Amino acid sequence: MYYANVSQHSPHPSRVIDVTGNGKVMATPSYVQLQIEVQTRGKNVQEAQQENAIIMNRVIQSLLALQIPRENIQTAVYTISPLYDYEDGKQIFKGYEVTNGITVKVTDMNQIGVIIDTAVENGANRISSIQFNIDNADAYYQQALSLALHNAQMKAKTIAETMHLPLQPQPIEIVEELERAPVLYRSMAMADSNISTPIEQGQIAVNATVRVKFQY
Repeated sequence: MYYANVSQHSPHPSRVIDVTGNGKVMATPSYVQLQIEVQTRGKNVQEAQQENAIIMNRVIQSLLALQIPRENIQTAVYTISPLYDYEDGKQIFKGYEVTNGITVKVTDMNQIGVIIDTAVENGANRISSIQFNIDNADAYYQQALSLALHNAQMKAKTIAETMHLPLQPQPIEIVEELERAPVLYRSMAMADSNISTPIEQGQIAVNATVRVKFQY
């Protein structure tokens, strides 16, 4: 059998600068979602449910009176849990706890404290979540992504110039890192008994990260 004698030459290994670029854009929140809950207890389920329903209906009506659109109020959680105490190592049944939670979307940031106070005054006994959000978040992310790419390019250029390397201007690989959730930056406000509950909206940081390879 005949085998052709083919000479093989190992290609010259490519030399690569691998950098990580970061970009951040600050955005003012455009709305907030509050989770407002009513927790009630009773010896039996019906008792706890009925009391809870009366209070939650009162809370919802008070929010509607503040001109919160009904479509901005949505049930988020409804649970019924048995309650137990332990005495002398024995489990003793004490009744039931009913939790009914609603999310409220608020677009007027100045209204947040008033909404919380109104809900509490009408029977809500837990505010379990205050989440600031932005509309059109993708547009902010695209800006952050552009900044991240520019940041990676500048890093590679700095490395090349410092090390006197002939950097190729076009990257050979770009990998977008998984987008992280926006980070909220906000300050705390001091409470004043003469005003509504103070809530500071602060700003949201939208971040982007890329890994970029350049050849030299």
